[in-house]
Amino acid sequence: MALRIKSRWHDDGAERSVDEIASALAFISWRIAKDKAINLHGEDYIYDSDEQRMDVIVEYLIFQLQIVDRLAHLRFEMPDDLRRKLVITLAKHLAGHLQDNCSDILGPGDYVMPFIEKMNKRGEEYSEFNYTNDGPSYPFLRCLGYEIQQVMGPSQENRWVIDQVMDKDGVEVNKELVRAMMNLYE
Repeated sequence: MALRIKSRWHDDGAERSVDEIASALAFISWRIAKDKAINLHGEDYIYDSDEQRMDVIVEYLIFQLQIVDRLAHLRFEMPDDLRRKLVITLAKHLAGHLQDNCSDILGPGDYVMPFIEKMNKRGEEYSEFNYTNDGPSYPFLRCLGYEIQQVMGPSQENRWVIDQVMDKDGVEVNKELVRAMMNLYE
């Protein structure tokens, strides 16, 4: 079943601030990441713990943050300062969603700093890969698949998760996020 995401503003004519757009994108990104984590379970991949499921969600969030950055540059031709502001504001909103959800599921703790550290590390890795109007390159998708495979572990049930992520889920994430961003910026 396809994920339904509302990505249109109620008042189409109103100007939106970077914070409003980033907030909407964070909510949409969270929903997409959660849906893809659930989808992996539906495809018979096995999670050992809630922490592992949250780590998969984190990888999808970071992947989406990279896509937003690339779209802002490639399709929307945003000036660097505005693009940087959008990405940083989006990252802060994503960190807030992560903190709230991890606190509810895993208990009290600081989930933001490890997220920011991982986001910065992955940002360096993803910066090596191409993104075009056709979407993320094969190495871009492979990076996401590899990281999720590392999170899922070496079990027999999970050894093909990289293929699922690269061939299907990563491509769908990109399509959903592109559609949402285009709608939010109309």
